[in-house]
This record gives sequence, C-alpha cells and structure tokens, in this order.
Amino acid sequence: MVSKSTSSKAATAIEYSEQAERLSGQPHGSQSDVSICSSTAVAARFITPQDPVIVTSDGNRLPSVPLEEAEKLNKLKNELEGREAPPSRGETGDDGVTQSTDPSATLRTAIPPSRTNPLFPPLPLYGPSTWMRDVQCMAFRVSAAILSLAFLGIVVLGAAFTSLPLMFKYIALRLAFRDPNAGRPFFEEEKRRRAARRKTAEEWSRQLRRRRSQSGLGPDNEPGAAQEGVFVPTEGGKDPLVCDVGYYARRVGLDVEEYRVQTEDGFILQLWHVYDPREHTHRTAEERDHRGPDLFSGERPAASAANGRAQHGRSSTRKPKYPVLLVHGLLQSAGAYCSNDDDSLAFFLCKSGYDVWLGNNRCGFKPEHTLLKYSDPRMWAWNIRQMGVMDLPALMSRVLRETGFEKLALVCHSQGTTETFVALAKGQRPDLGNRISVFCALAPAVYAGPLIGKAYFKFMRVISPGLFRVIFGIHAFIPFMMSMHSLLPGRIYGALGYRVFSFLFNWTDERWDQELRDRLFQFAPVYVSAESMRWWLGRECFAKQKCILATRDEVRHEEVEDRKAEEQEDDDDDDDDDDDDDKGDAETPDTSESKNEKVLAENEQPLKHKRQRGARAWYDEQVPPFALWVAGNDELVDGRRLLRRFEKGREPHVRVVHSKVIEEYEHLDVIWAMDSIEKIGKEVRSVIWKTLPAGLEDVCRAPEGCHLEQES
Repeated sequence: MVSKSTSSKAATAIEYSEQAERLSGQPHGSQSDVSICSSTAVAARFITPQDPVIVTSDGNRLPSVPLEEAEKLNKLKNELEGREAPPSRGETGDDGVTQSTDPSATLRTAIPPSRTNPLFPPLPLYGPSTWMRDVQCMAFRVSAAILSLAFLGIVVLGAAFTSLPLMFKYIALRLAFRDPNAGRPFFEEEKRRRAARRKTAEEWSRQLRRRRSQSGLGPDNEPGAAQEGVFVPTEGGKDPLVCDVGYYARRVGLDVEEYRVQTEDGFILQLWHVYDPREHTHRTAEERDHRGPDLFSGERPAASAANGRAQHGRSSTRKPKYPVLLVHGLLQSAGAYCSNDDDSLAFFLCKSGYDVWLGNNRCGFKPEHTLLKYSDPRMWAWNIRQMGVMDLPALMSRVLRETGFEKLALVCHSQGTTETFVALAKGQRPDLGNRISVFCALAPAVYAGPLIGKAYFKFMRVISPGLFRVIFGIHAFIPFMMSMHSLLPGRIYGALGYRVFSFLFNWTDERWDQELRDRLFQFAPVYVSAESMRWWLGRECFAKQKCILATRDEVRHEEVEDRKAEEQEDDDDDDDDDDDDDKGDAETPDTSESKNEKVLAENEQPLKHKRQRGARAWYDEQVPPFALWVAGNDELVDGRRLLRRFEKGREPHVRVVHSKVIEEYEHLDVIWAMDSIEKIGKEVRSVIWKTLPAGLEDVCRAPEGCHLEQES
C-alpha cells in the first residue's frame, strides 16, 4: 500500500513538473538547470475569475494562461503537498448557474462568465521554447514583415491618392492669391498664436545670447529663473519636434519625471508625473522604480493633509493636490495630453492645482517584461481586457501609493475609456470603482461607429484568425511604423502620420492648431500587440459585436425594446389626451382609496420597467460616478448610444454626474481642438472637484476657479 502511494505521488510530481515547465515556456527537463530554475512556474494566481497568471519560484509573474491549464497546475500542486484542492473559482451567471473553472466540470458550467464570452475569446497558449516553436515564430515574423508592410503600403497609397484633390485645391487657391486656410474655424486665433510663439522664441534666443556674452550672470536673470506665482519655461526656442513629454512640459514652466510600474502579469509600464518645479522634490531612480506585482499595498490615508504633502517633499504650509490619472487612446501614448502647449489637458489640470499622472499601457515605446523578451510570443498575447484588468489597476495603485490618497479621479480618452468600462464591469475588477472618485470619459469607445464598415476594416474582419496571424504576426502589430518613427525627421513623420490616420479614421485638422499638428503625432503610434488589434478589428470581437460588453444580438434586442417603449409612451400620451377630452363630457368622482390605487399603479409601472431593463446591467453598486463628453461628429465610435443606455435605465447603479455632446467635434477634437479647454477642460476640472470624496474639500488644495464655484 505504501509503495502504491509513493508511486502515485511520484507520478503526480512528474506531471506537476511537466505542467510547470509547459506554463513557464521552458523546455522539458530544464528544472535541473539552476540558471533558469528560478523562473519556473510554481502556482497560478487568479486576478479575476478568468485571469490566472503564473507565479514563478523567484516571485515574478508570467502572463495569463487558459483557465483549465491554471487549474491543473494548482490541482497537482495541492495533491503533491497533500492538501485538499480549494473549490473551483466561479461566479453565478444571470441564469443562476455557477460557472466553474474546473476542467472536470460540465461544458455548460466550465464556460467563463457570460459577460466575457464570446466578447473576449481565449488567448493562444504558447508552449515551451523548442526548435520547432522557434522556427514557427520566425516564420510568423517573416510573413508578417512582408504582408503587413504590403498592407501598410496600400494604406499609404490610399492616403496619397485621397490627398490629391486637397493638394490641387490648395494650389488653385494660391494661384488665385487667396489663403487656403482662411476658411478654418479658428483662422484668426491661429495667426495670433503663431505670432505669439515666434515672439516668445525670439525672446528666448535673445536671452540665451545675452547669457553667453555676459559673465557673472546671476540666476535671477537666466532664462527660466523662477518667479513668484508664474510658471517660467526652462526650455524654449524653435520646436525641434521630439518625442519627449518632459521637454514640452518645460516649455510651459512644468516638468515630468518617469516612474516604472509592474503589472500583476509582469509587464513594466511607464507612468509620467507632471509637476510644478517650484514645489517639488525629486525622487531617486530607485524610488521611482517598480515595486513588484502586488497592488494597493502601502498607501497612506488621505485623511491627513501632512501625509499627502510628505509624499513629494512639499512645503508643510501648503495643502496637497488631489491626484488625477490620465490614460490614452489606441495606438497613442499619454503624450497626446501634452502636445498642445498650455491648451494641453495634462498641463491645464496641473496648473489648475491637481496632481497629474499620465499612464501608459503595456509595451508602448519600450516593450518590457520582468521575464519575457521582445521575441517571445507570450510577450504579445494580450488584448483590451488585459489592459483593463492588469494595466489600469497597476497604474492606479502606484498613483495612490505615491500620493497617499484612497481615491483618485480618472480621465480617459477613446481606448482608455474602453479598458476602464471593461475593468469596472461585473466579473472583471468592479472593486476598482471603490478607488475612483469620478470617471471622466472623453469620446467613450463602447459602441462602434459607421467607420467600422470601411473596406480596409472589413478586410480584417472577414479573414480568419489564422490568416490574421499570418498577415500581421503574433508579436507587435506592424512594428515598421515604430522604426519609421525613429528614422524620419519629425516634420516629415508628423505630416505622413496625419495623412495616414486622417485617411483611416476620417479625421481632419480643422479645429486643431495647424502649426502644432506635426508635434501631435510625435507621440504615436506605439507598440501594440497583434492580438489587441485582432480584438478590435478581427472577425470575433468588437468589429463583429459592435459593442465591448454586449453581443450583437443583445444590442439588437435592446434596440427593439427601446422602440417598443417609445411606441408605448406615444400611445399613453394619446390616451391621456383622450381622457382630458372626455372629462368635460362625464366627470366621475374618485374616492380617496381609488386615487391612491391609481397613484401606486402609475409609480409601480416605471419601477418595474426599470428593473426589467437593468436586469442585464454591466455594472454593480461599486461603480463610480461617470462624466461623459461625446464628439457629435465622431464616425469611429457611437457615444450617443452609450448615453441612451444610461438614460433608458439599463444601468441602475450608474450615476451620470455630467454629460455633453459637442456636435461639431470629431474623435480627437476632445483633446486637440483649440477650444477643447473651454468646452471640456474647464468642465473636467470642475467635475473632479465637485465629486471629491467627502471631507477632502478642506484637506486638498482647491484648483484654480473651483474655490469660486464652491463659494457661490
């Protein structure tokens, strides 16, 4: 009997070792090699019911693996250690059935929660590194390098051909001695700003020449010397068009320092802190380095003003600033919030009196992981859900840790709103809502717009997942774009970037400061995974379902319900009119009891209707307040449909504290339009202050303009 038990335990140990090697991506028998033994998988940790990450023996993490593979590793580990296996992780679906991740469960209960399937199909699992797998990966990289470059070439040619009419029109107007830009909405303001920038650049150059020619120049006379109450630039002159957020911050009297943040699946993210140099103490590189994968540990409560001030070496006589985290859109970096001089949203909020942090999603400009290399396909096996449930919590955790507050304000644009809407949903990480005082969504990307039907997007939607990987690879999506970014001069790259993205997404620069347009494209594109683009444009997910958290059938069902409800409301209005006409003919006295019954029936009907509509709500009671700014002329996403969802009562727990549709705005105008600060930025500033957690109004520094609103 003892021999049989020993034999069974040995077989379990062998199976556990093989499973650990497989999930570690190591070749068979590698655990005997001390040099790589430290990165061997030891257990799976479930970040959400659908997101198990691999914990290695040295405490590092590897990206998500299929549920059954993670459960198998934990089951073998428990058997090997003589412990009872914990109950399968699962949750109750809308029909009351508990969905399990146990591989031995029935097919119906083994399916991931309904909110994520089929909207988020499983990611591929890449096995151990063998010569066969390495050859396959190289084959994908070669095919993608050729085919994706051909696809990009077709797009560039399309952009060039569609630009020809504009070029001819420009030439014709010039030949007629007319200004082609005279019809732009902000033509006069653009001329004024252009003249002001030239004057400032000339003054900066004169100061530099004077400093070089004079000896013994004191610090008060140097360019960039600090003055009380004034943000003095420490950079100036002609714009060299560089991909450097800190440089553009210094041009407006601010500065930026970079933090490194580790996600729970091992990716290293860039987090930029925008600060006022007059009241900031620099942190060392070690202090700004990543702190490991554990989140929301070590924050200090915001109840003490001194606690918040101590975080960044502020003077003890000043109140701390409330933290605001900004997250960028698809193919962009957080530099999109910093490229418009003082009209940049990040700089505006910082100068208004908020503590501004800029979050960049995984890979970005510097693809980095604690264990994986660029060439490893596991480095790129992620999509929008991993950005929502892994990247966003990691960024939030670090901001809260550094500032000492319990909550922050979250401002997102486009894809940044998508990952937040996904992360806050039931079955994902709804507890994040308890750490957000308000979620400000700019051009919210929840429902698809008409642009998804364009021919080049249709091509991506009709090809199979296998063919998609042959064309675009299993690593980064068209990395040639990033190579061109580093090789081309800034002005050429900016002009080319605008033409290509304008062709793809039907954007125009009519409402932008045209002289700054090339600068706007210095912070895009960035590295994204081919799997992420497949989620957006492939045949299975967003492009097919037209929604991030509902299937196409569910969306159609909601539309039918809304039409029926509107028809019923019209019929009820007609009946009320008829009743009013009949009152003059026959007046029937109502008793007090009959009146009460009628009132109760009238009140019960809308409540019952609201409960029915909220039965398939995406969010629970932990969801934070929402504020939404919708671009009315946005063809990429349909923000109005999201507003209708909230207005129709489909999300009973969502409290919309502010909503606005700006009819003339396109998708990028919400952050780049010349009047975006007037139409959006000041409202964002006000909404953040009005939704401040209770008791913090007296603790935090009141932003510029908000103290007047508070007094009124």
